[in-house]
Amino acid sequence: MGESGAGDDVRLIQTDLAALELDENRKDLPCNVTPVRKATLGFDLHMHAGYGVTIPLRELAGDGNRLTIIFRVTPQQESAQPVFFTQYFRVPPIEADARGETYLEGSFDMGEGVYKVDWLMRDVSKRLWTYHWEVEATLPERDKDIALTLAPGEVAVSRYEVFEEDQPVTRASPDNGINVKVLVNFAPPNPNAAVLQPLDRSALLSIVRNIARDPRISKFTLVAFNLQERRVIFRQDEASRIDYEGLRAALESLNLGTIDVGRLSQRNGEALFLAELLQREVTEAKGVDAIVFAGPKALLSQNVSSEDLRKIGPLPFPLFYLNYNLFPEVIPWRDAIGNVVRFFKGTEYTITRPRDMWRAVGEMISRIWQNKNERQQLASGELK
Repeated sequence: MGESGAGDDVRLIQTDLAALELDENRKDLPCNVTPVRKATLGFDLHMHAGYGVTIPLRELAGDGNRLTIIFRVTPQQESAQPVFFTQYFRVPPIEADARGETYLEGSFDMGEGVYKVDWLMRDVSKRLWTYHWEVEATLPERDKDIALTLAPGEVAVSRYEVFEEDQPVTRASPDNGINVKVLVNFAPPNPNAAVLQPLDRSALLSIVRNIARDPRISKFTLVAFNLQERRVIFRQDEASRIDYEGLRAALESLNLGTIDVGRLSQRNGEALFLAELLQREVTEAKGVDAIVFAGPKALLSQNVSSEDLRKIGPLPFPLFYLNYNLFPEVIPWRDAIGNVVRFFKGTEYTITRPRDMWRAVGEMISRIWQNKNERQQLASGELK
């Protein structure tokens, strides 16, 4: 079991600080450290880096051990201050002749820049292993327009709590801003999976966050649903901030991998649910400037029929689909939601990498904004 902390939570003893200051590697405790020297961009728009360490089990033999890992990350900028991180791991009793290795890892986030990492691990016997390396966090030229959520030279702990509240956004007034309805299919990319993996859940939440953070949106409605279970699990109407705690509780209610026997008798149940969901949301979309679907490929045995879609009628606003698909070359064909969006002459974006999300959301919001302005000008007779 591990515990971690950063910043003011880290308490150093003098020998630790002295070991970190020495720019040489100490190897009292045999292990192998694999650092990440090139930071990568995540869907949360943070640059991520870290390390992995393998330790032979025989080195931890005994009735129990405790490993302490301390590392210092220093931006290589004038007057920059270092940030300290610490991790603690309790080791269960291990036989003296134990074979194999154990693997530990840690991470941190940063803005663009170059950073020096001074890393230390010690056990209860005060054996040390130290390691030093540099990390470069640089966006490629094609991604320079992406607004990272950490400033250059800024260092932060990696947040695994993806439901934390966002900072308040100064939004456009209802008269000038746009009203967006977002329908998110919180489902695994693999329809046979029994759980929504943290990586996929985080990516879907990042898509929601990036839409909600845009100041041109005056209010939005969030509808979280699961196509497999054929139910809406969470709803928040015309909000200025997302209730992430409520969304968390709703996602925990999912029973992926289980089958409701009563639903087996309903042919094309998922397609009917999707059609009814869109019909209801369009009917209740008074004052809405766009509906946005988001989620992984929804591969159904049968798509929503053209007859059911014609019943919904022409939409008075644009329809978009942010399709989260990490491997588009494996599933290149259009899914059930994509077919609905195509029927209504909407726009579909494929989200494979963080930059796809950033650009798709930015372009989509701009198109919704422009469409609303043109409709207002047309209504007032200004647009000929």
